[in-house]
Parts: sequence; C-alpha cells; structure tokens
Amino acid sequence: MAITSPSAPTFSASLCCTRTDSAAVPARSLKSSPIQTRFQNRRFTLSCRLDSSSSGPSNGFDGDLQYELQHGSVSTHYRRRGSPVFVTLPVDAVSLPAGIMKRKKAMAQSFRALAAAGVEGVVMEVWWGLVERELPRVYNWQGYLEIVVLARRCGLKVRAVMAFHQCGTGPDDPFWIPLPQWVCEEMDKDPDLAYSDRFGRRNMEYISLGCDVLPVLHGRSPIQAYAEFMRSFRDTFRPFLGGVITGIQVGMGPAGELRYPSCPLQKLSWTWRSRELGEFQCYDKYMLASLNACAGEMGMREWANGGPIGASNLMQDPESTEFFKSDGSWNTPYGEFFLAWYSGMLLLHGERICREAETTFRGLEVNLSGKVAGIHWHYGTRSHPSELTAGYYNTSIRDGFLPIARIFGRYGFTMCCTCFEMRDAEEQQMNPVSSPEGFVKQLLLAARICDIPLQGENTASSLDDESYQQVLRMSKFYSDGPGTPTFSFNFVRMDRNLFEYRNWVSFTRFVRQMADVKIFRAKLGFGEGDMPLSSLSASATAGAVLAC
Repeated sequence: MAITSPSAPTFSASLCCTRTDSAAVPARSLKSSPIQTRFQNRRFTLSCRLDSSSSGPSNGFDGDLQYELQHGSVSTHYRRRGSPVFVTLPVDAVSLPAGIMKRKKAMAQSFRALAAAGVEGVVMEVWWGLVERELPRVYNWQGYLEIVVLARRCGLKVRAVMAFHQCGTGPDDPFWIPLPQWVCEEMDKDPDLAYSDRFGRRNMEYISLGCDVLPVLHGRSPIQAYAEFMRSFRDTFRPFLGGVITGIQVGMGPAGELRYPSCPLQKLSWTWRSRELGEFQCYDKYMLASLNACAGEMGMREWANGGPIGASNLMQDPESTEFFKSDGSWNTPYGEFFLAWYSGMLLLHGERICREAETTFRGLEVNLSGKVAGIHWHYGTRSHPSELTAGYYNTSIRDGFLPIARIFGRYGFTMCCTCFEMRDAEEQQMNPVSSPEGFVKQLLLAARICDIPLQGENTASSLDDESYQQVLRMSKFYSDGPGTPTFSFNFVRMDRNLFEYRNWVSFTRFVRQMADVKIFRAKLGFGEGDMPLSSLSASATAGAVLAC
C-alpha cells in the first residue's frame, strides 16, 4: 500500500557561529542555548532556519483496514494505578521488503497474553528503511496498520517509534534493515553524508547531523525528510491517535538515541566490558565546515580541522591518553571549546527534531518522547570519555544531561533511558569505573528538575527476578514524592523466551508490582469463536504465543 506525498516544501537554512554582539537570529529560526566556554567575553551560537510545508497526503485503504478505520470502535483500557508496562515488538514484526505483518496468528496470541498479564501496550518500531524504502515520498504503512488494528482488538495501547536509523550490522544480520535505498544511493554519491572518525571510517547507521538542514536528499534536507515521514504517519494513523496510539518516540540518532555513533554497532552489546573510549564523529566535510567556522569565529583557527589530538586508541586506558586523563586537555580552554561545539551540535539536532515533531502532532492526544543512550562504562572517571565521544558533555564537574532534559521539557517530550535493570555491584566486577546506577540516577534527577515524564528501558535481552527488582527500585527512586511526573517502563523485547513458563511468571509478577494492584482482569472483546482470556491460564496462553 503505497502513499505518495506532495511536492517538496520550500527550503531555507543557515548554520553559523556568532559572537554575543551579532545580529539577532530571524524570528522563525531555531536556536539552542548559547554554548559557554572560559572565554567570558565571547561565545558562539549554533542556529538554523527551517521552513517546511505542513501539507500532508490523502490516503485510501481497502478491505479489513478500511472497515476498521470507518466502523471500528476504539476500546479503552481501565485505568491502572502505578506505572504502566509496555512491551517492544520483535524487530521483524513487519516483513522486509513486502511490508506486511509477520506470523499473524502467533502475534494475535501474544497480544492476548500480554493483555491478560496486565500489560498496558506494545512498542512498535516504524522503520524508515521499510516504509519509504524505494522512492522518496512513497510510503507503505500496511504492516503497521495491521499491528495497530490488532492491538485495538486486544485492548492494548501502542507506542510508535519513528526509527530513522539502520537496524543490524549488515545483510548477513537476520534483523537487517538499512536506511531507505534512495538514501543509501545518495550516501554512495556523497560519502560525507555518513559520519566519519579520524581514521576515515564511515558509519552508515544514521545520516550525519552536519547536513541536517542542507538539501542533500533529492532536494530535501534530512530534517525535512523526517518531518514529511512523521506527517504521513499522522495523516495515515489519525483515526488511532490518542485512542490506540498514545505515544510517539522520535528517533534522533543511531539506535534511535540522541547521540553520535561513537562505538561500532556490533560492539555496543559488550563495549562496557572492554571500556571502549569511542571515537569523535566529526570528520565528514559538513561537520568539519561547522567546526572550522566556529573556531574561526572564536579567533582560534588552530582549533579547527578536526577533533582532539591525544584521544588515543579506542581500547586504551583513559589515564594513558593526553585528552581524557584526569588532568588532561578535556579540562582546558581548547577542550571546553571542542566539547561545547560537539555536544552543542547534538543538542541543536535534537531540538530541530523535537520542534518538527511537536508541530506535526500538536493538538493530538499523544505523548512525544526522545531517547538517551545508556553509556555508563566510564562514569566513575573524571572525564567520562565514552560519554564525551557520544556527544554528552558530561564529566565529574559538568552536568551534560540537564541541557537535554530542558530541550525535552521545552517541547513537551518525555525522556526515555535504558539500563534500568543494571546494578553497579555486578558491573564493577568486570569494569571498576562503570556505574549504570549513577548514570541512571543522574538522568532521573535531570528529568525531575525539568518536571518531565520518564520512560525506563532494560538493556539486557532477558531479565531475571533480581533485574526486575532493580527496575522497581530505580522507578521508585524517580516516582517517590508528591507531584512527580509520570513513569512507565518499556520491556525490550517480545520473543519466545519471554513466554517460557518461568520467565512468564517472573514477568507477570513484575507487571503486577509496577501497577501496584493484586488482581488483573482483562476486559477485552474478541471476535466470534475466540476463547475469553478469563478461561486461559498464563501457562496455557504462553504456550501458544509468538515463536521468534
């Protein structure tokens, strides 16, 4: 089911560095908070202007989906106390390239089991590389419509993730979903659309934010392409927004997280064990142009042409490097300049996307959210090198997450963060300077200060009872106190292991504890011939569910 978008919006963009006494930015421009350094009499500001069309396509549907859109009534959940739990669907819930829902019968049984367990809803990753796969502005929403309709029938809510990043490590990966073909073709023509490190290694997970507002994608900027994608989603799923689809998480970088791809994708599952420092991703021509302009504006041209010298090798001990060691150059005027520029570009990227999403979904009863990466493996050091290379200017003497929380708060976004199940005592046996608990608590504090809701996630693919208890402890750390913003949890992710008897018992107990009620009753209506959930035991239901 392909849906064609109208013509491209008008484009106007500028990226500049200015002194504090420079002319005001145009009224429609988007400006991040000024980036401060030790140069008290000067500072630089990153700014852009983006004019985009607000028009959207008209859509048509056939068959069952057409009937659901016109005649289906939206079932509503009874409101539970406590913190709701959502479950992330399998990566391949929608087939590539056909774009239809896979394993429909098993998926239906899985949804019913989740509803019977008291789960609030599911998290549905909507892949850019699948929906807008072959041609720009031609969208195929069929598989995702099928999932949303099924969720409504089972009484589940849906959180949709706008996934503008690559999934998997390559064609041999069973869960491989690249960026759209036409985007990859443009990146082949201009390799600088991809991030690059000092060794010239390109990363294709996500388009470099250095070209955010440049017309590099068939006359559109990446930000405009993301915005049009979201508008097409809004127009297609409008009948479900606010009733079934209650949340939209907007991807902002690799793995959907607001960060640079400082560590190779295949290493993220174990990078904390190896204490990898990461590499600064500022060597494509667009990032270098911005860095050189800002260094020139500061009158320090020797600070241009690349990232820090002395960052050393990925696997090296930070104390053996000139930049990251405790008294290293990260805490000098040059280090402050570079890290402020590098993190400032990331903040500006996040703000641009927040602005587009807020404009797109304004007036609809959906909660918007953005995700922050759980990078904790150097949290116990002074310089926090792996956080710095990812774009978080967070050190022992500087809070790098409060600025992100402020942007989210400005646009009404919820903050999503991972590592909720991880424990310092366990991690520090292998990496003494790691502190996932300290990392998460800092994020929770930033969210509390900015009075924004929070979504927690797990990092490990399967959880034991101790991990569930850790999630409960961390959620309590955030939720305690009067007037606390709402908290919810995304369990990542649904697979056959979740429904194995012992795991299912632990999971359903966790859901009850999060909801703070003793009895769950699934008030669901099914089609003719379906067995009521009240007559199914947890083990019997789990035995018939998804096999991934």
